[in-house]
Amino acid sequence: MTPESFSQRRVRVSAELASRKLDCLVVTGLPNVRYLSGYTGSNGIMLLWRSGAILFTDPRYEIQAAQETDCRVVVATGPLLPEVAKAARKRRFRRIGFERGRISYDSYETLRGAAGAGVKLLPTAGWIEQLRMVKSAAEVEAIRASVLLNSDAFERAVKKIAKGMTETDLAAEIEYQMRLLGAQKPAFDTIVASGARTALCHAQPGSDPIRNDQLLLVDMGASLGGYASDMTRMLFPGRPGKKVKELYRAVLDAQLAGISAVRAGVTAGDVDSATRQVLESAGVGEAFVHSTGHGLGLEIHEAPRLGKKDATELAAGMAITIEPGVYIEGFGGIRIEDTVVVTDNGCDILTTTPKELRLI
Repeated sequence: MTPESFSQRRVRVSAELASRKLDCLVVTGLPNVRYLSGYTGSNGIMLLWRSGAILFTDPRYEIQAAQETDCRVVVATGPLLPEVAKAARKRRFRRIGFERGRISYDSYETLRGAAGAGVKLLPTAGWIEQLRMVKSAAEVEAIRASVLLNSDAFERAVKKIAKGMTETDLAAEIEYQMRLLGAQKPAFDTIVASGARTALCHAQPGSDPIRNDQLLLVDMGASLGGYASDMTRMLFPGRPGKKVKELYRAVLDAQLAGISAVRAGVTAGDVDSATRQVLESAGVGEAFVHSTGHGLGLEIHEAPRLGKKDATELAAGMAITIEPGVYIEGFGGIRIEDTVVVTDNGCDILTTTPKELRLI
């Protein structure tokens, strides 16, 4: 991202302050701080008003913040929120907005106590997150690069699967390959599950060896340039039986139906309904226990959520996952997931990894 894009984003937020009857906004969510400034450190708060912005951080990030952001930087030697409140008092701000979902109660109390008498703290919800839903062309390319790296890491790791390898071994190999290819880190804890444990939607990799004739689920994502990717693929060491083939076909048909339903103007709930109807017709609707997908970008889970009756209207430029699954206790689970970008007439499927049940 260029400095111009960050300043343009701040201008968009500043332009809404008057209509929201706010003098300023305190941005405490680090992904939102990064979106507005380019700053990537682990401690930072932004104060944004109609004619300016300040990024507050601590001495560990003084050099980094100056290099990454184009707005004024204040380096505090103590807690940041009192310094934020001091800057607000200096400018006589009386109505201070804050991110209700991005601040702890203790931090809220600190800000309220430091803001001074007669100042109102007014909660905002999802303001910056709403802006982040529609990605710029540069953001789409950043996500695409992350997706391609993720797929490359998957292919490299699959080639390393050997007799006696455990779920933990495979997860470690996947994350190692991500790093070799240039990822900063996994976008989330890599999920590797085999056998009946594949019925656990978010299973932690275990220490048991991966065995033949059992389902093997891999859900993985990389973080590259701050942007996340997400993909789930199914492997099968050996030869799958009839039930596995039938369930896999049902999930694949549901996933393809979900992708076909994506386009600007439809609701997130419409896409969820498209996948759910296929699985219900196959008699496994009750085994689909989560939403069809979610947005992703600077965070692995962002708005919109593609869930039942979700009325959020999809717009061109949204990056989302399509990931229906079925989970049957004692048997296992199957999930297939791609990352796509919404377009006016459909979607651009970023994930290039083939979707057939991979026999290894």
